[in-house]
Amino acid sequence: MSYDFDTLIDRRSTFSVKWDVLENELPMWVADMDFKTAPEIIDALEKRVSHGIFGYTTLPCEWYDSICEWWRERHGLDMQREWLMFSTGVVSSVSSIIRKLTTPGENVLLQTPVYNAFFTSILNNGRHIIDSPLLYNDGAYSIDFEDLERKLADPQTTLMILCNPHNPIGKLWSKDELERIGELCIKHHVVVLADEIHCDLTDPGCEYIPFASVSERCANNSVTCIAPTKTFNLAGIQTSAVAVPNPVLRHKVWRGLNTDEVGEPNCFAVEASIAAYTKGAPWLEELKAYLYENKLAVREYLTKELPDILLVPSQATYLLWLDCSHFTNDSEEFADFIRKETGLFVTAGSHYHGEGKKFLRMNIACPRARVMEGLERLKAGIRAYARNS
Repeated sequence: MSYDFDTLIDRRSTFSVKWDVLENELPMWVADMDFKTAPEIIDALEKRVSHGIFGYTTLPCEWYDSICEWWRERHGLDMQREWLMFSTGVVSSVSSIIRKLTTPGENVLLQTPVYNAFFTSILNNGRHIIDSPLLYNDGAYSIDFEDLERKLADPQTTLMILCNPHNPIGKLWSKDELERIGELCIKHHVVVLADEIHCDLTDPGCEYIPFASVSERCANNSVTCIAPTKTFNLAGIQTSAVAVPNPVLRHKVWRGLNTDEVGEPNCFAVEASIAAYTKGAPWLEELKAYLYENKLAVREYLTKELPDILLVPSQATYLLWLDCSHFTNDSEEFADFIRKETGLFVTAGSHYHGEGKKFLRMNIACPRARVMEGLERLKAGIRAYARNS
């Protein structure tokens, strides 16, 4: 490999949310990586720092062009510059869009288990969550389209948040699935808000399909949140974009982002994004291969050492969804026990609702030695839990 993903980097004492833990603890929970970002991005940021003046920043043509070219070349979506708006982050965008495209008391539909911040964004804005749970059978997830349509048909349901690829299960939705979702939402006058932040973190040979690429009808009834932050480990730099093909929806979203004051970039956000999309592809390809090898290592370990833990098959993200139903139906208590017993900090699946009370979510975006240490701690915690049960 041309890039180094094996070096263990000490992130303590860097004000890291992930690593703000006890000395003996190993955090494998929140979705950021323990790898340095692409050196091409670091070079761009160092050059910006060396200038020494960090004033207000505008969005240059290069910012728009780099995003459009990336989506055209890698994802087959002919994204247009006029669709794009800057935002400081996907979660802040989601909250702003909820406020602008729905009214208090209306329903926002989710497919659970799903990213926990969506629940907070909906409830904090005085909207109601309507849940269409994903079906889970024989270790695989699918959409209950009958239930989905019934809940979309409720006149109070005006927005659906689509997680594509899906977090935490790591599923890539097919074109047929996306098209069916899109047509049901159009039929029942529900706008689709697609969170596609994990879109570039796919397994080798797998490709995500942008919701807006499925059809012109889907594009015109959708708002898509994107960012280089998950892909290139830039979450702390606060840089993302919202793409809206429909000019009427776009104006509403633009008003929302500006009213909420989340549409102004800092000077590093622009430089990091442009460098990522224009120079980061070689690093990303090696990262994806490394993450896939981590997944294979986890699967092999569980098969040999923890056969009662099922790793749900996934095609995207570096987040593993572990079926622990053999041991627990209270993942909060289960995760707390493992953390106290071994120091391993993983996320209780109950945070994602749905069937999550029987699952743990584990972040394996770290050097393989750290992954293996985490698995050893997991085994020790589960064995201790089984002895105490």
